[in-house]
Amino acid sequence: MSLSTSRSHADDSAHHTKGAGHESLAPQQTRIMGRGSYLLAWFGGCVSIGTFTMGSSVVGTLNLLQATLAIAIGCFVIGIALALNGAAGYKYGIPFMVQARSAFGFSGTRLPGLVRAVPAIVWYGFQSWIGAGALNMVSATLFGFDNLIFFFVAFQFLQIGLSVLGFQGIKWLENIGSGFILASLVYMFYSTVQRYGDELSASMLTMDGSWGLPFWGATMLFLGIYSTMMLNVSDYSREHKEGSGPGLLTTLYAMSILPCTLFMGLIGYMVSEATGVADPIQVFANAVDNTPLLMTTLLFIAFAQVTTNVLNNVVPPTYVLMDAFKLKYRTATVIVGLLAFATFPWELVKDESATGLQIFVQTYSAFLGPIFTVLVVDYYLIRRRTLDLGKLYDAQGPYRGINYAALIATAVGVIAAFSVSTVSWYASLIPAGLTYFLLMKHWGPCQRFRD
Repeated sequence: MSLSTSRSHADDSAHHTKGAGHESLAPQQTRIMGRGSYLLAWFGGCVSIGTFTMGSSVVGTLNLLQATLAIAIGCFVIGIALALNGAAGYKYGIPFMVQARSAFGFSGTRLPGLVRAVPAIVWYGFQSWIGAGALNMVSATLFGFDNLIFFFVAFQFLQIGLSVLGFQGIKWLENIGSGFILASLVYMFYSTVQRYGDELSASMLTMDGSWGLPFWGATMLFLGIYSTMMLNVSDYSREHKEGSGPGLLTTLYAMSILPCTLFMGLIGYMVSEATGVADPIQVFANAVDNTPLLMTTLLFIAFAQVTTNVLNNVVPPTYVLMDAFKLKYRTATVIVGLLAFATFPWELVKDESATGLQIFVQTYSAFLGPIFTVLVVDYYLIRRRTLDLGKLYDAQGPYRGINYAALIATAVGVIAAFSVSTVSWYASLIPAGLTYFLLMKHWGPCQRFRD
């Protein structure tokens, strides 16, 4: 190991006292979010416009009751999963990329890092394009200035500027914005029911739908939007002040995610059922016929993209770049913001793209599920909820290189997931978890990782 690398890991292992925009991979010493603040941060960060598209994608497959239950079940599965995988970060103050070293090894963490970073950057670009579209519609309506490319570039640089402030800035952005987001969602849901209620009631409630594989596939779609966050939840739980038990944490996660996901999924479902439109901007243009209220709604969409992106789509790939290339936090956030330009988000908002996004969620969930399981099995069954921080920050210690048990288990889980792609995340859990447990217990090459 080079001298510079040695110093980097030595610096990482020092306890970190937070300063705005100076995030670190070191164990977190200063925690800035109490229970209320933590719940509001997750609430503000879970306004994923992709949820509208997921709601649109189950039209014709599920009736209204089934769609509602699918969203609720998905959200409570998310809550349990976040509490389970966030426990290590919450207890030790470590981020996801450090947590993963005990299971995958220092070099092996590039796989979970890459699998987590790519969807985040794609969603970053997608949601930035949606936010820019909302701002452009406001500008075109009020001032006659219509230039979507200008607003996309400006909006992206605004988000990059906010992101470099670090978790202190993220905390206040999410907490302050949560009330506005909730009020806007309630209003939009009311407007949708008022406008389309009569024509929707018969078709949505009387259709048979499905309680079988399509129903459980729908629960996975709605949890799949957040399956990326299940992987790197330690990046956030390390910021939460100590004193919350597993049950309370599960409740905090589930109840922060459920309202936004339920409102947005059902709005997308109902408007698409009535109009056939999946583009969120057009969804609201159709649902709201009062210009001042439409402007407020569009500004909500733009604001919601900022709160979601800076929490969910900036921090994870930023920490991956910090770990892989030893970059500073601010440098990494700028690079992540620039990479979002390369996702061609204008192709993802087309009406015909709802199916494509559904496939995208199913595909990356097939990889995220096995990695999530490996991390949970490693922490609870192999480590017995006890981590050695010295080993986690020693690049030449027993966790050096790659733990092939984790890679093999991930591969087994991915194969199982693709064999039942409709419920890929669920299908991957037992095969990946069982494979990893057995290899870690009985396979010789894993000896140094389990001692």
